[in-house]
Amino acid sequence: MHAHHRPAHRPRTPDRPAPGPHQPHRRTPGRLARGALALVLPALLAACTADQPAAPPPDDPEPVAVDAARDELAGLAAAAQDRHLTARYTLRQDGEADRAIVVTSANDGSWRVDVPGAALGGTVDISLAATSAGLFQCALPSPARPEPATCVRVGDPDDTLPRRLDPRVQHPFTDWLDVLTDSRAPLSVSPATPPQGASGSCYSVESTSASLNAPLGVGIYCFEQDGTPTAVRIDLGTLTLAGPPGPAPASVALAGPVVDGEPLGTAAPPSPDPSVSASAGTP
Repeated sequence: MHAHHRPAHRPRTPDRPAPGPHQPHRRTPGRLARGALALVLPALLAACTADQPAAPPPDDPEPVAVDAARDELAGLAAAAQDRHLTARYTLRQDGEADRAIVVTSANDGSWRVDVPGAALGGTVDISLAATSAGLFQCALPSPARPEPATCVRVGDPDDTLPRRLDPRVQHPFTDWLDVLTDSRAPLSVSPATPPQGASGSCYSVESTSASLNAPLGVGIYCFEQDGTPTAVRIDLGTLTLAGPPGPAPASVALAGPVVDGEPLGTAAPPSPDPSVSASAGTP
């Protein structure tokens, strides 16, 4: 008679009871926490992403760079106001021969600019000067006017020349520097490539005013770091420093004595009427 052996039963552990026919499987607390985290984490990431500011497009303007250019130009123009020198510039204009412009900025604040061919339609050389005694126009000896130099007072030192007398060449070295240093002036400034033959830092200056009278000639202005103007390109032409500047005098000297008379205009004088000349010669 054989003994029957019953299979050994695995003992039941208290933490893992065998599921009965009516008892569902239970989820452990760890599994519940991981499931909840999986549902909440994407929502949190989406909320954080929505709170971040959108990146600016790459072609947005850079106002900081524009403001920096204007500040740099204002600083150089301020240095030019304090820069006293004697310098020669070349004025180039389309269709005309180059002219040599001499600029003198004296230590006492007086100034003088000699401009060949600036009066009577390009036939007479003149010199403009501002001293403590006033603003003067001096007529220089030239083929069309061989007389010695004489000067006429045309206003106070800070007066503006009437348009008919103004050759405009003196402005980049005098009153336009005040405009470049004025933060309230309606100007737009950006870096620019130096004109041919020029050196230093150059800036393109445009007027943002709708007025027909711009505060200064729009174009390109170039300066060395010490304030020396090296080039100006405006509608008048291009002024370029022709050599190293020389020392400044204590004060500018007028080209000749001051006399009573009328200043010379920039326009050519009217041609004489041939019929009048013919009738004048008839006995």
